[in-house]
Amino acid sequence: MNGKKVAFIGLGVMGFPMAGHLAKAGHRVRVYNRTTARAEAWIGQFQGSLGKTPREAAEGAEIVFVCVGNDDDLRSVVYGEQGVLAGMVPGTLLVDHTTASAEVAREIAALAEKSKVGFLDAPVSGGQAGAENGALTVMIGGDQTHFETARPVILSYARAATLLGPAGAGQLTKMVNQICIAGIVQGLAEGLNFAQKAGLDGARVVEVISKGAAQSWQMENRALTMLKDEFDFGFAVNWMRKDLGICLDESRRNGARLPLAALIDQFYAEVQELGGGRWDTSSLIRLLNGYSTKA
Repeated sequence: MNGKKVAFIGLGVMGFPMAGHLAKAGHRVRVYNRTTARAEAWIGQFQGSLGKTPREAAEGAEIVFVCVGNDDDLRSVVYGEQGVLAGMVPGTLLVDHTTASAEVAREIAALAEKSKVGFLDAPVSGGQAGAENGALTVMIGGDQTHFETARPVILSYARAATLLGPAGAGQLTKMVNQICIAGIVQGLAEGLNFAQKAGLDGARVVEVISKGAAQSWQMENRALTMLKDEFDFGFAVNWMRKDLGICLDESRRNGARLPLAALIDQFYAEVQELGGGRWDTSSLIRLLNGYSTKA
């Protein structure tokens, strides 16, 4: 692959390894992070350069990638005199990996179009392990031509990248992903708790049912740690509540009913009350094991 000149804005638990895979793939990477020490740590580990502002990082880049926390964080690095759009030129491409609202995706797409800059909303699934292993799934909204430009570069850290429709479609698909995960994790928590209450060997139960119709990524990767009451890793409850909030907001706009997602969001609020905001989302089982704040 011919290396491209790219920028990566946001070096959290996802962005840090994603940007690293770009460098390993031979792309010329300039990074920016709100906490400069984090960016300097990346420079110490990978080949690349450091931008002092989002704009400086974006200047000269053919593709600018962003992976930050939420809608407000996204606007703070895209807009304004020091935002990435101020440093980009016509014909370049902005790819946003933040899990954010479809509304902000459409908003940025419209503003980018005025500057003749392409835009893709491209949230990811696969968690920290997927980012570190270069095995993310990327859900994308935007123009076909822009998608074809970005896809080979995105595959530096992803195993799948799919265009699902116009701007906003990537974020809407990520909402579907999170709605489904919430239901699966709660079902797994209830099933494992039931097995324990029934006096069964939970690990052996999982070994058997994971070969049948109950199998899921959550079962394969989280069931045993749930049985061991281990949650100090993975996708944090705080982030899942942020994502479910986006889903519930969108459902109020489009009329979709999300009774289970709304209920599980309340369960995650209880986990936060227990001090588990940084626990993995599989910590829902703690509420069934007698830890509930409402007991």
